Amino acid sequence: MKVITLREGKERSMLRRHPWIFQGSVAKGSADPGETVRVQDAAGRFLAWAAYSPSSQIRVRAWSFDEAERIDAEFFQRKVEAAVQLRRRLGIDSNGIRLIHGEADGLPGLIVDQYDDVLSAQFLSAGTERWKDVIADALIATTGCPYLYERSDSGVRNLEGLPAVTGWLRHPDTADGSRRATEVVIHENGWKLTLDVAEGHKTGYYLDQRDNRGLFAKLVRQLGCKTVLNCYSYTGGFSVAALEGGATDVTSVDSSGPALARASAHVTLNGYEASAHTALDADVNGTLRRFIKEGRTFDAIVLDPPKFAPSAAHADRASRAYKDINRLAFRLLNPGGLLLTFSCSGGIGGELFHKIVAGAGMDAGVDGYLLRRLEATSDHPTTLTFPEGEYLKGLAIIRKDSSECRKIQN
Repeated sequence: MKVITLREGKERSMLRRHPWIFQGSVAKGSADPGETVRVQDAAGRFLAWAAYSPSSQIRVRAWSFDEAERIDAEFFQRKVEAAVQLRRRLGIDSNGIRLIHGEADGLPGLIVDQYDDVLSAQFLSAGTERWKDVIADALIATTGCPYLYERSDSGVRNLEGLPAVTGWLRHPDTADGSRRATEVVIHENGWKLTLDVAEGHKTGYYLDQRDNRGLFAKLVRQLGCKTVLNCYSYTGGFSVAALEGGATDVTSVDSSGPALARASAHVTLNGYEASAHTALDADVNGTLRRFIKEGRTFDAIVLDPPKFAPSAAHADRASRAYKDINRLAFRLLNPGGLLLTFSCSGGIGGELFHKIVAGAGMDAGVDGYLLRRLEATSDHPTTLTFPEGEYLKGLAIIRKDSSECRKIQN
């Protein structure tokens, strides 16, 4: 077993059971990509069994902090079983579920979503890449799902020195040699949504917003919102939620024509009038500015942008981008209207995001009631020892009446 020795004082994070060790904390030792290593402090005391990644700034990712544990096929079978059992205990009423959420489930660099009878997995680290076949077997055996599609095409793989890989990883033989279609239908919150595990974002869909989409439908109905603007709409989950909540005029804005086509299809799939939905293939920022010039307003707005800050180093630039779109949205929101605004950037913490949105309101001359703080669904857990896992944060805000919203700045 190869040994990685840390610099003096750099063992503190692992003593707190944080799974990452960065390049600068390593005093000596090396290994092949994904190879299991013994991590020890400067005095030679055991800290963890971990996967080594020679190409990544995150040089070591811990598998286990138990010196007596062996990192073998049985280890991964136990980890997969524990993760799947947790989701079953959560009682999620959907056939689209996040089964494994990386570090939170003790499997750094592994993301697995279940869409009906298809598993869609991302192997994002050298360690999970090395154990891919073992993990795949454990997933099939534990879930009973016959199909496993690999979506290891994230840019994170580049940081690990790994090429992009996509395609069926497990697929039962058929008599005629045909392949299952990559299109899947899932249900959530009482409505149907379609996705393609080969073409959709991430593993196929954004399951982390399931509860927030359900909440949005309830709030739209409760607050009587009729006109709704869904920005960065992707395939229209929040748009369907708005229609479910009684909205009569919903606009979805996204820069992907295929995603918008699927959003429109979702409207009719769930029995809503096509005329109640407008799909705009356009830049969100430019669209918000155009709507302001046209004097348009909305009863509810959703801002669910892509990741503006992949790390803390990008926080300043991302903060300006988040502030700008929220400022524009506040100006388009009717008094008493509802804003759901999100950030999925790991480099933007919850407190900072709140300050950004508050600053946007000040610039727009708008105040609001903070109705609720929002986060990812329970099948995307955050652990006490790995707070970086709390990537999705959001705010549900009701704009104060115009009499309380005097313009502060132009």
